Amino acid sequence: MPVSPSFQTFVVDQLSRVVPMVRARRMFGGVGIYSGEVFFALIADDTLHFKVDDSNRADFEARRMDPFRPYGYEGEVMQYYQVPDDLLEDAEALRSWAEKALAAALRAKK
Repeated sequence: MPVSPSFQTFVVDQLSRVVPMVRARRMFGGVGIYSGEVFFALIADDTLHFKVDDSNRADFEARRMDPFRPYGYEGEVMQYYQVPDDLLEDAEALRSWAEKALAAALRAKK
């Protein structure tokens, strides 16, 4: 699950434009993305994934995005889905998806 420094910097820069207090933290070979103390996204293999629940999963499925599977296709599915690449270049679209992921993470935390 390596993450290149340039991709990590790019993602944090883009998310910083749409989410408050964004920070990245290395973890298990990947990178966790936080807004303040809320873990709402992760980067693995230079791919950004957002937290999902029943409120936003359909957005990802409609775009045919895959869930994060840290142990391959035969392994466990985590509640994070791949973010469509085009969103990283579109601040308004990214804002909407990131806010939904942040809300999902907050609900999961309660």
